[in-house]
Amino acid sequence: MELIHSGKVRDLYADGGDLLMVASDKVSVYDVVLPTLIPDKGKILTQLSLWWFGQLAGIVPNHVISATDVPAEWAGRAIRCRKLTMLPVECIARGYLAGLGLDSYKATGAISGVPLPEGLSEGSRLPEPVFTPTTKATSGHDEFIDFADVEAEVGAGIAAELRRLTLEIYSRGARIAAERGIIIADTKFEFGLADDGGIVLADEVLTPDSSRFWSAAEWRPGGPQRYLDKQFIRDWSATITGWDRKPPGPEVPPDVVAATRARYAEVYERLTGTQWMDHD
Repeated sequence: MELIHSGKVRDLYADGGDLLMVASDKVSVYDVVLPTLIPDKGKILTQLSLWWFGQLAGIVPNHVISATDVPAEWAGRAIRCRKLTMLPVECIARGYLAGLGLDSYKATGAISGVPLPEGLSEGSRLPEPVFTPTTKATSGHDEFIDFADVEAEVGAGIAAELRRLTLEIYSRGARIAAERGIIIADTKFEFGLADDGGIVLADEVLTPDSSRFWSAAEWRPGGPQRYLDKQFIRDWSATITGWDRKPPGPEVPPDVVAATRARYAEVYERLTGTQWMDHD
């Protein structure tokens, strides 16, 4: 096998005509990988993605070949995938106002060129989900782009299909999560093109790293929500005096590690309806 890409929290290997995507227990905040691991994180995200790929199979093909035909040392945290030509756009769906979407709304009244009603606050539910794409930055931060930028990047036909798929996948996922007491405030997807030109869902999907998950019973517009995702450790890191959000990141204390892992496991269990157990 050949290591072809080492990301912040995942590595990608070429294995014959396939790819192996391997998730680690690393966690990144503000694009900085922290030095402390979150036990089971890679396995939880991998297994949750696999569960979601199954739930979404009727909407769009995905890149999964096998979750078991992987080297034993990566069991549970690796997926054998199809090779795709990845599209250079982060496809983000938002159903609620939070994070960078909230910042953009406060500054311009819109996100990615999509105007929103006046008077919304942090945590507000949007009238309908919106497609708010960003660049896929190789360095620095992703930047909001509007739909015309997506059309210019990938063509009008593919852009329209990316928007349709993003909103349809989000809506399906949000309905499933709502039945389990979880709000998916926003999420991002990555897509690639198969050899026949078909659009394929890739990477991870609807995980605590790629989505904002909130407890529906505790949702109160007008401020921060109870997070069941990576925002918990992101907020903790913001309390570290003197850290300028540049490497090296701060060490994470054991109680924060435990609380972060507990949130990952909780959202897995609530969504899938099964108790988290180590997947070897």
